[in-house]
Amino acid sequence: MTNLDPRPAEMDLEVPTACGPTVQLLEAREVPLGGIRAMTVRRTLPQRARSTVGAWCFLDAFGPSSDEPMTVLPHPHIGLQTVTWPMIGEIRHRDSLGSDLLVRPGELNLMTAGTGISHSEVSAEGAELMGLQLWAALPDGVDQPAFEHVGDLPRLVGERWSGIVLVGQVGEVRSPATVHTPMLGVDLTAEPGARVDLPLAEGFEHALLVVEGEAEVDGVAIPAGPLAFLGMAREQVSIAVGQPGARMVLLGGVPFEEPIVMFWNFVGRDHEQVAQARADWEADATMAPADPRRRFGTVAGHGQDRIPAPVVPDVRLKPRLPPTAP
Repeated sequence: MTNLDPRPAEMDLEVPTACGPTVQLLEAREVPLGGIRAMTVRRTLPQRARSTVGAWCFLDAFGPSSDEPMTVLPHPHIGLQTVTWPMIGEIRHRDSLGSDLLVRPGELNLMTAGTGISHSEVSAEGAELMGLQLWAALPDGVDQPAFEHVGDLPRLVGERWSGIVLVGQVGEVRSPATVHTPMLGVDLTAEPGARVDLPLAEGFEHALLVVEGEAEVDGVAIPAGPLAFLGMAREQVSIAVGQPGARMVLLGGVPFEEPIVMFWNFVGRDHEQVAQARADWEADATMAPADPRRRFGTVAGHGQDRIPAPVVPDVRLKPRLPPTAP
């Protein structure tokens, strides 16, 4: 997934404050992924009030829709891991490592950008599609690009609810997916009136996204759409589900301790890193597809089609610093 805004606005991200349990609703904003027939996504990370939850630094929810296919042409990434989770429909992933496969509901794609990778994501015309696209910021030292497809994820079962552990661990149930900082992602489906009680890692930040239906935590109603930041220092969470039932995703992770500069599809430590990545992506377009000097390689099957990089703002991009104590 990518941000196709040709002039992405500079966002002064506040330095997050470490805090205890809370329920803070972070409203989604609608973002079109392309031209007239573009798919519209609902983006809840990053935003000024909270740029990250653990290492999670980007969250788009899309669908359900059959009118707006996903057509995201080749584009680059550095410094992050993409996590693709389709709930309805199929997405074809192709990347510069040579990966080419369909990811289906119940399966997870993880692509580690390292110092440079490019990929595309396309869904079938007229097919219904719903799901999530997330990014996780990578810590220093994760430089090698990689791709992983996980087709068999562990399940949780409770009274009138079930879950799939995408990444991380809940109790004794651990996902085999490779991540690079301690983090959590759980897809939960609950019947009307159910209560979902889950143990949590106390040192994690957590957030809950209700995709469909409605829920409640600590007496605060959480409708579908906003991201509910749940704070830290929770040993467990109790989620009361409304009468429509709910489909939800619980996210978490240890606070990310390294500076972050986010620009377009890049996560770096400073302005120079993301500006150089932008310049290298544009330079790649002038080289032959097989030229080994191409930083971001080539995604097969698209010819010369690609997403051009936006211009870096005239101002110097400032890093989001590690969380501060309350």
